[in-house]
Amino acid sequence: MKALVTGAAGFIGSHFVRMLLDPAQDGERHTVTAVDSLTYAGNRENLAPVRDHPGLRFEQADVRDAALLDRLVAGHDTVVHFAAESHVDRSIDGARDFVLTNVLGTQSVLDAALRHGARVVYVSTDEVYGSIATGSWPEEHPLRPNSPYAASKASGDLLAQAYHRTHGLDVRITRCSNNYGPYQYPEKIIPLFVTNLLRGLTVPLYGDGMNARDWLHVDDHCRGILLALRHGRPGEVYNIGGGTELTNRELTDLLLKACGAGPERIEYVADRKGHDRRYSVDWSKARRELGYEPRRDFTAGLAETVRWYRENSTWWEPLLRRPAR
Repeated sequence: MKALVTGAAGFIGSHFVRMLLDPAQDGERHTVTAVDSLTYAGNRENLAPVRDHPGLRFEQADVRDAALLDRLVAGHDTVVHFAAESHVDRSIDGARDFVLTNVLGTQSVLDAALRHGARVVYVSTDEVYGSIATGSWPEEHPLRPNSPYAASKASGDLLAQAYHRTHGLDVRITRCSNNYGPYQYPEKIIPLFVTNLLRGLTVPLYGDGMNARDWLHVDDHCRGILLALRHGRPGEVYNIGGGTELTNRELTDLLLKACGAGPERIEYVADRKGHDRRYSVDWSKARRELGYEPRRDFTAGLAETVRWYRENSTWWEPLLRRPAR
């Protein structure tokens, strides 16, 4: 595979690149062009384990630069599109960057892939579905995003489907649940809470803490994407779930215990605007068509993640001093 990976210096994109370049993980040899604009959440250090790999080439580029992206996609048979503005709170404060990157950037990716005959995996999110009180969303469920972030991802999702239906572009879409693992930028709940606790600070818990999410280890997510590349059907959508649903309060209690802290370290804060109450994806289609099953036990995976942040403060401490833009 000659793959171009956008958002390749981010949390999930970098894990996917490391997986592709590890023969023990995938069993095949690939070449990868890693593309990232290196905004606040993009970090070249996320690719340090494969920095000297002969199959890796890094390009600092913005997916919104259509002409540059067109030149980069040439010669690749596969594009895996992770690049996105992804933090809900930031999208509430200002949606413009989310629309430009997640919608127009996706259009640039799709146009370049169409011109050069590359297949595309568009990495989406369960947040495009909105909120569900009971049960789980199948892939056919209508998209009802509530945050500006989710709406921008849903727009890219629909563009990807339109390029398949209109142009016959080979596009596969994955919609994942909440990811966790090492190298996650410390604005998301698990790394934020862990790094706060390690520094002796409180953790900000929204509302009553009863918002529920399904948790998916980044390694399982990236395996699911790879399975969609190998066995997925063009034009199809595949949910990728982790199988561990927790309220934010339950998750907080686990993180407090893992960091040797008590409930007095919880600071309840005003709830986020439009905060979705519950997410849950039905990933039976991915099991049936792709052979996907999550392998990472959540208890062990969370312990490993906390340990990684505890042992790698030299990675995350500089990020806390880094300007957001």
